[in-house]
Amino acid sequence: MQTPAHEPERGRTPFGEVYEAHFDAILGFVTRRTADVHVAADLTADVFLAALETFEGYDSRRGTHVMWLHGIARNTLASYARDAAREQKAVAALSGRRLLDEQDVQRFEERIDAARAARELFARHAVLSEPLRAVIDLVAVDGLTTKEAAKVLRISQATARVRLHRARAALRAGRPTPSDAFSNPLVEASR
Repeated sequence: MQTPAHEPERGRTPFGEVYEAHFDAILGFVTRRTADVHVAADLTADVFLAALETFEGYDSRRGTHVMWLHGIARNTLASYARDAAREQKAVAALSGRRLLDEQDVQRFEERIDAARAARELFARHAVLSEPLRAVIDLVAVDGLTTKEAAKVLRISQATARVRLHRARAALRAGRPTPSDAFSNPLVEASR
């Protein structure tokens, strides 16, 4: 199977290149889903640690690196949500974790502030069912194609298209959107 030019074969792609190419996309995915600088940094690091640990098992026939990383990120965030209370206690007990310097904190705060409008919109679309939210998030917010989102979610492409259509219809039928939020990709996707 031939891979796209931007996605070389696994054997020819060191993990560092994958990290450099997709760090911003994964950081954006995480910062749109959390408001805490340190949590965003930790979860992004966890995604890439999990990716590094499983990189040898990556199969380019199952999808691109960015799809694979989004799948890992979804699993990492889901695990975080399930274990939030336990993790909060564990983080408080950790004394050896690397503290973020002022420049790191400023960079993450800028990313979180930039994603604030998206988080507000996510709150408005919280009434959608999880399957609908998952598809519209991956397609409209994270920029995956419907086919890629279907692979990440392990559903058929037809099911992903139906869920995306239903999510957009539900967002259109919802409350009016403030005029200053129309630059948000999720709002644009709901039109």
